[in-house]
Amino acid sequence: MSPRENAEQLPFAGRRAEDAPGHWLLARLGKRVLRPGGLGLTRELIEQAGIPDADVVELAPGLGRTATELVAAGPSSYVGVDKDPDAARLAGKAIGDAGRIVHGDAAETGLPDASAGVVLGEAMLTMQSESGKQKIVAEAARLLKPGGRYAIHELGLTPDDLDDDVKTELRKELARAIKVNARPLTIAEWRELLEGQGLEVVWTGMAPMALLQMRRNLADEGVRGVARILRNVLRDRDARRRVLSMRAVFRAHADTLRGVALVAVKPA
Repeated sequence: MSPRENAEQLPFAGRRAEDAPGHWLLARLGKRVLRPGGLGLTRELIEQAGIPDADVVELAPGLGRTATELVAAGPSSYVGVDKDPDAARLAGKAIGDAGRIVHGDAAETGLPDASAGVVLGEAMLTMQSESGKQKIVAEAARLLKPGGRYAIHELGLTPDDLDDDVKTELRKELARAIKVNARPLTIAEWRELLEGQGLEVVWTGMAPMALLQMRRNLADEGVRGVARILRNVLRDRDARRRVLSMRAVFRAHADTLRGVALVAVKPA
């Protein structure tokens, strides 16, 4: 399938560039790695999560980019859960017969209790309200077998004692730029969220939030991928305006924003 055909099947494909959520706009432009800490942090997370021979559930696999990494790591089984039918279809094409994708909500998957050795989710808790975050983490804990691992890769804030007014203003700026009510947390707050559902955090990783920096994109997308993205950005003036606006916000808060990954264990 060509990038153009793929883009036409993306969620919000018919939306104007100025209205589409930032992550889907970037996907339409050809970006395939849409994680705050990049592909490098995703791969660290996968390694720490212990995928080989585990029954893996991925929440909101999106385009299926991480799903391909997960099935390549040798799980006993793979199930992706996505409530967007277009995203579910794309993720299903990405993994082929190596697993299955089901249509469902990350907060209420419909999967059996204690059916997963690993539950993984990336760049999706950040987009939830406080109560939404708690519901999804509770669902992940329900799905895990005793000793199972919950792995997340999200947008983080630093330092842990960041002023609440600064957090509020930053969240407003992010919402205006990416058209999604993103609510990133400090590292301490992410830990507290997981521990609040009875999980024990055993590993934390961080990386710069460099989603729109050239060096990160060359590492994540490769030369041909970057060329594709630049070509599409140059052809679409409205999309280019949005990308530049998002990049300006990310740069302005480069000292505060981080990609953060955590692995937490369900006690036996």
